[in-house]
Amino acid sequence: MDVLIYLIPIALFLGLLGLGAFLWSLKSGQFDDLEGAKWRILSDEDLPDAEEKNDSQHPARDGGRAR
Repeated sequence: MDVLIYLIPIALFLGLLGLGAFLWSLKSGQFDDLEGAKWRILSDEDLPDAEEKNDSQHPARDGGRAR
């Protein structure tokens, strides 16, 4: 039972620390744009000619032959 003297204040401190972190994240705008990230992922498309340019820059892919 003597261990409760230490555990209760530690638990209260950690709870208040978590609450403080949550309130800080609300105040700093961490939850303002919940939809933007998923739309940015969907609109991120690779250009089709970018793959061809990468192939010409890596001679090891064609067996090391010079062009």
